[in-house]
Amino acid sequence: MTPSLQAMQRSDAQNPAMLWVAQGSELWKSAPGNGKPACAGCHTDGMSGVAARYPAFSEPLQRPLTLMQQINRCRSTRQSQPVWRSESEALLSLAAFIGQQSRGVPIEPPEDKRLLPWQKAGEALYRMRMGQLNLSCAQCHEERAGGRLAGAVIPSGLATGYPIYRLEWQGMGSLPRRLLNCTTGVRAAPLNEDELTQLEMYLMQRASGLRLETPAVRP
Repeated sequence: MTPSLQAMQRSDAQNPAMLWVAQGSELWKSAPGNGKPACAGCHTDGMSGVAARYPAFSEPLQRPLTLMQQINRCRSTRQSQPVWRSESEALLSLAAFIGQQSRGVPIEPPEDKRLLPWQKAGEALYRMRMGQLNLSCAQCHEERAGGRLAGAVIPSGLATGYPIYRLEWQGMGSLPRRLLNCTTGVRAAPLNEDELTQLEMYLMQRASGLRLETPAVRP
C-alpha cells in the first residue's frame, strides 16, 4: 500500500468504495414492498461489530455462512425476495455498508467447535499446491510476502477489508472473487462454494485481532 493509496482509503471523501456504502445504506433502510420489513426494521440496534464475527455457524442450515451468504439468506427467508447474484452491485453495496459499521473493530472469529472442521479444511487449501504452476497460497503470501510479482508487491494475504475497491477492477469485489482470481493465476480449477467458504474462514481466523478496514482500497 503506497502512502497515496492509504490516504485514499482513510478519507471517506476520497475512498471510491463509499459510493457503494451509500447505496448499501439506502438498501438497508428500504422495505421490499411486499409487506416485509427493511433490514433496519429488524436490526434496530445496528450492526456494529457484526462483520468482524463472520463467517459464523447457521443453526437452521447446520453449516457456516459468510456475511454475504447471510445477507442473501435474510433476503430470501425474511423478506421473501430472490437472492442477489454473486458480485451484484446490490449485494456488494449492502455488505460494504454492514462492514463499514465495524470498521476499526478487531476481527474476532466465533469460538465455535462446529466451525473447526471448516477452518482446518480452509488451512489445508491455503497450504495446498495447485494448478499448472504448482503453487500454494502460503508460498506467495507467507514465504514471499513483501517480494514482487510482475512488478507488484506481494501482499501478506490478510483479508481485513472485504468487500474492497480495487483499482485493477475499477469497482467493488468480494473475497471469493479475489480468491478465484488467484486460482486462475496459478492455472487451477476454480474453487467451489464450500471451498471458498472454508478458505474465507481460515483467512479470517488468520487475521484474528487485526482491525477491520471495510471498505478497503487496493491496487
